[in-house]
This record gives sequence, C-alpha cells and structure tokens, in this order.
Amino acid sequence: MGGLTERPAAGGAQRLETALLIRAYSAGLFPMADTREAADVFWVEPRRRGVLPIDGFHLPRSLARTLKQERFLHSHDLAFGAVIRACAEEAPGRAQSWINPTIVDAYSRLHAEGHAHSIETWDKDGRLVGGLYGVRIGAAFFGESMFSRATDASKAALAHLVARLRLGGFLLLDTQFLTAHLARFGGHEVRRGAYMAMLDRAVLQTADWARIDQDSGVVAGGAAGWGAVAAGAAGAAASGAVAGARAGRGLAEVPPALPAGRGPSGKRIVQLLSQTS
Repeated sequence: MGGLTERPAAGGAQRLETALLIRAYSAGLFPMADTREAADVFWVEPRRRGVLPIDGFHLPRSLARTLKQERFLHSHDLAFGAVIRACAEEAPGRAQSWINPTIVDAYSRLHAEGHAHSIETWDKDGRLVGGLYGVRIGAAFFGESMFSRATDASKAALAHLVARLRLGGFLLLDTQFLTAHLARFGGHEVRRGAYMAMLDRAVLQTADWARIDQDSGVVAGGAAGWGAVAAGAAGAAASGAVAGARAGRGLAEVPPALPAGRGPSGKRIVQLLSQTS
C-alpha cells in the first residue's frame, strides 16, 4: 500500500496520516519500524494472523486469583502517552522495539481522534505498572503492544481488555502475530483468507467500547479503590516520592487526578470472563 506515508521535509520524520492508517487496518495491514531509532516504517500483511478469541479467552487460575485479590487498579485511556512510550522502551528480554517516533506520533493522533485506546494497570501507590494499547474500528480491536513493570501487570491489562471487548459486543481481537505468551490465553493463528473474512465482518459492525463503564457494578467497584490510589498519589507527590521515581527509571506515571470508576475491579473482570455466552 504505497503512498500511505508522507515525509514533510528533507531529513524530517516520516508522518502517517490517521485516515490512511484506518484504511490500512481495514485492509489487513499495519505499520512497523525496524528499530525504535529508525526513520521509516514499513507495512506488514502476515500470511498467518494471530487472533485471540474474545468468547474463548482462557483465564489462568493464577491470574484470576491475582485479580480477585485486587492487587491492581484498572483504567482505560487515562495515560495513553505513557503506555505507548513504555511499550517502546527497553525491557528485560527486549532490547529493541518496532515502535519509533513516527509510530508514537501517529497513534497519539489516532487516540486524540478516538480510534486508539489504552488499558492501564496501576499499583496501590498510584504507579503505572502495566498496560497495552491498540486500534478500534467497528467491532474489531487491533492489539499493538503491551508492557509490564510488575508481575502479572500486563496480563491483568489483557484480561481487562478482553472483558471490555466481550461486554461491548466486539467480534475480533487481532494480535497480529501469535506468541507463546498469547497462546496461553487461547490465542491461535488463522490463514489470511479466514482472517480477512473475520475482519470484513467485524469492521462493518458496531460495538460499545464504554459499555463496561456504564455497568453499575464497575462504577461501584471502582470508586473506593480509585479514591485510595488518588489519596496515595497525592501523598507521594507531597513527599517527593513520585518526582524521585520519575527522575529515576520513570516508574511513576501518576496523572493529576485519578477519577473514581475509571475501570472495573479485578473481581468484576473475573466475573465477566467467567460468564459463558
């Protein structure tokens, strides 16, 4: 799909237009960069596509136990910029990244337009410890990347995402490629023809990203926890702990305010994923 990128000036960074990105995803393509320092991106169209069944998602018992213990607080679209930057940074076992400045810029604009979303996982001290981001078109969600700074933090974010998609009536969760990690949750590969049939159907349907937030159980379950995180974050900021962490490894990404009910409780996530359709 040539012509999906523009270079605004000689030697300048490549720019991806959001409307063209939506067209590319709807046609089964997505962009990547060779490294986080690369100036250009290239388009990918896998012959075998990774998908994670929304209704057939496998929730491991250990993760269900972690969620029920409410070790994390869950939110969506509260710190998109922090999430995509964390996905691009170096981590144990991941020295490089395909997320370069062009990708960060394009998906940040997609987020501002309401087409890209993030899921965040916070610890009780108000630190961003896990999350993921992706693109939504119709009833399809295209997962891009995830990160974790605490045990089970990214897994908790994935469980939150699937619960959100299931309640919202989504039809497709595209993971691009299949990894051993995703296979543990029921992920599998499909051939391009089968994938395109799934994609064509999903992008033409409607789904409700915010349905889980309108559920009374979510709001009631989230309010007390978010209040505690907000109070803890305020105390940490007053003592200088948050600033110190940011100056160190950037472990604390505390927004100015953490509103109540911004995400489901861990128990609610388990409940939704345990229901049969």
